[in-house]
Amino acid sequence: MPGAPIVVSGVHLPLGADGPPHVLVGPHDAHVVAASRQFLRVVVPSQSEGGTTSIRIDELPGETAYIEVARVLATGVHQVDSPVFDRLGRLYATQSGSRDTKAPNPLFRVSPEGVREPLLVEIANPTALAVGPDGGLFVSSRFDGHVYRIGHDDNSELYASELGVPTGLAVAADGTLFVGDRSGSILRVSPGKKVETFASLPASVAAFHLAFGPDGNLYVTAPTLASHDPIYRITPDRLVDVVADGFGRPQGLAFDSTGALYVVDALAGAAGLYKVDITRSRPEPELVLSSPSLVGVAFDPAGGVVLASNDTLWRLEVGVKPLLGST
Repeated sequence: MPGAPIVVSGVHLPLGADGPPHVLVGPHDAHVVAASRQFLRVVVPSQSEGGTTSIRIDELPGETAYIEVARVLATGVHQVDSPVFDRLGRLYATQSGSRDTKAPNPLFRVSPEGVREPLLVEIANPTALAVGPDGGLFVSSRFDGHVYRIGHDDNSELYASELGVPTGLAVAADGTLFVGDRSGSILRVSPGKKVETFASLPASVAAFHLAFGPDGNLYVTAPTLASHDPIYRITPDRLVDVVADGFGRPQGLAFDSTGALYVVDALAGAAGLYKVDITRSRPEPELVLSSPSLVGVAFDPAGGVVLASNDTLWRLEVGVKPLLGST
């Protein structure tokens, strides 16, 4: 992503006595953070337009490498969790706002071209989004402790209440809704709207983030004040274990169409999108996209991936497996 560091590796890279070589990312000068004969660590210029972008070193004429750079899809949003695509490929995003404030347009539907269409609903501090099996959109509000459902007519209705500080949402195949109360509870809301505590986790200082895996288990991140936080897995029998640890500030997570898990980490110096092999015991997360900061991720069913920072949505036109150009 623009503003993120990348590493260019090679053999006998130029390193002059008066400083590092001159690097261009696309047509823009790139700041070289560190340099040696084996690698250059450079920052993708903030003005990069996005798409497949060349990297050239003036001192190596004719030699060109390429990376995939995210483009801005929409600005003027405020995300606390991941955006979400519906079955028609429409992207939903929030204007959450600070606690106890009500934005005039709390929800947006974003077209592939980045055009924002406001949904005329009154939901204060919309926090997490999830699409149910019938296509209805669930929205949690950390303002009033409720979850709302928006139907195909774009009208909202109260779905469940008294849910603590509801943040992350995920929906099972049978329509059961799972809600992450950041005070330390994962709540289960049956299709009949019965609410019960499903599991307990350490309280989060920010928000719980939830996603269902292809194995039928619920995956959760919950950043705390600790120096490192894990990804939790909760089985249908309510057994809680750690899938992977070592994340600094894990936030939004999503599965692609192949069943691979991707998690964003917002820790400065290690921020980006990581791939996690859930079939292995305590796998080492693989960085697949470098970023200054992220809070969420969503895969487009038609291909491509959307990344969310607090105030911007970014898009990469790649398949279900993100390119490894940014390392």
